[in-house]
Amino acid sequence: MHGLAIRTRGLVHIYHAEGHDVAALSGVDLDVGAGEMVGLLGPSGSGKSTLMSLLAGIFRPSAGKVFVGESELSTAAPRDLDRLRATEVGLMLQGAGRNLLPHATPADNVRFAQHQAARAGRELPAPGDVLADLGIAGHADAPLEELTPGGLQLAAVAVAVSTRPGLLLCDEPTSQLDHAARDRVLDALARVNRTYGTTVVLVTHDPDVARVLPRTVTIRDGRIGGEGRSGEEYAVVTADGFLPLLGQVRDKLPPGTLVRIHEVDDHFELRAEDGGMGDE
Repeated sequence: MHGLAIRTRGLVHIYHAEGHDVAALSGVDLDVGAGEMVGLLGPSGSGKSTLMSLLAGIFRPSAGKVFVGESELSTAAPRDLDRLRATEVGLMLQGAGRNLLPHATPADNVRFAQHQAARAGRELPAPGDVLADLGIAGHADAPLEELTPGGLQLAAVAVAVSTRPGLLLCDEPTSQLDHAARDRVLDALARVNRTYGTTVVLVTHDPDVARVLPRTVTIRDGRIGGEGRSGEEYAVVTADGFLPLLGQVRDKLPPGTLVRIHEVDDHFELRAEDGGMGDE
């Protein structure tokens, strides 16, 4: 199955908590091409997990549109969203245990995950083949308690990709793993992306993970705050002209600093007029 493209326009999501409205996302415009592998970065509470839930059709946006492939999730019927998650969108929640039936083997977990897609007539790989693709065929019939933390996470990946989805969404797939297990999981996700053309979007806090991804998108205060390409970080001008300041620049310009942007020949220069860092 080919990868599914993602497109969001003016995406807003508001939570109602303790009598207050909290904007988790404030106008997110995001494009992910079919077959890309992208990491979502940002501090806790920035809106990363909310965006993942919207892409999976678990939440409906307060405003804006979400497209996964040809499907507009913001207006889709509940049964269509259920079908999408059963066949075309794989979802890994944070923590392997949240993705696995505790008293079932890895093979049984894969078989269970495939059930609804099989009923819909999808041609699916055998559970043993799914596990073999991820390097854990030898543990197909083992109790989960015999698997290492890395093995459990690979079993969770197997469950998420068991229907050969066009989009795989992973929330912190390498958290609480040692370096060797982390690398095995990343290699498995890259193999899924490369072999099947699956679009992979993952949330991570780990800078070592971010460095090996071909593209990263930083979410900050509910907006796209920057992008990384091949190790270089870029600010992103939003549709309403908002330009976030990145890392070191933001740290050197305290709140209240007046900034002007000057056009000089074929480039622009950022100048702090009220203290701060000077020319950039």
